[in-house]
Amino acid sequence: MTRLSSMTGFASAGGPDWNWEARSVNHRGVDLRLRLPPGCDGLEAAARKAVQARFARGSIALELRFETAPGGQRYRVDEAWLDELANMADRRGGGDIAGLMGLRGVIEAVDQDPEARDETALLASMEEALDGLMEARRAEGQALGAALDGLLLAMKEQAATARGLAASQPAALRDRLAAAVAALGADLPEERLAQEVALLAARADVREELDRLDAHLEAAGALLASGDAVGRKLDFLCQEINRETNTLGSKSADLDLTRTVLDLKAALEAFREQARNVE
Repeated sequence: MTRLSSMTGFASAGGPDWNWEARSVNHRGVDLRLRLPPGCDGLEAAARKAVQARFARGSIALELRFETAPGGQRYRVDEAWLDELANMADRRGGGDIAGLMGLRGVIEAVDQDPEARDETALLASMEEALDGLMEARRAEGQALGAALDGLLLAMKEQAATARGLAASQPAALRDRLAAAVAALGADLPEERLAQEVALLAARADVREELDRLDAHLEAAGALLASGDAVGRKLDFLCQEINRETNTLGSKSADLDLTRTVLDLKAALEAFREQARNVE
């Protein structure tokens, strides 16, 4: 069974009053978008190192949020601002202190000092979230691998069909040329007919293309079975398979072979679309 990792996933982990969320989507390399609360910039280096150690590709969003338990929110009074407002009110005939206390900026919510939190615990829960993201990507990769295995098998079967049809091309070309000569009422010696058929067959010879196609398909199977981060290599192989398939189509002198090549191209496009999500 193919074991791959996808580039999409989600996981979270946290502590008493914080939560880490880790999300991942497709990207050509590793791109970390980190969001930390004020005062937690010291966690950035450890976060980047942890991401680089786990992932080879993907755009990863990692966010830390602090949460306040019910009844646990603290407040502070900006006394300097309150005094200024009270003085202004006195100069204009006095004011209600309760009304002044309700003005914006006089009373502010105060979060716990980030430096007072246990950084070791914060980093441990971050590692847990990233481990969860890695497992989520692997779980999706199992379904992705099954789809790729099926498409690869289909391409191998179509390549084998193409090889059988290509082997019959010389005989089909001879019959077609002989029929054309007969329709014209021309008298073409058998030797000359054989020469013309040989020339047409050489132009339509696709054995080298089929050999390279088989080699590329086998290489793709080996990559899928490796379980490594093979997304970039699969993308390169898809380009090579597409090149050989196009050449097969351009050299085809048989309608059934042309149809098989079109089926092969359709399977390749589906394979390439799925492979874009492989790490």
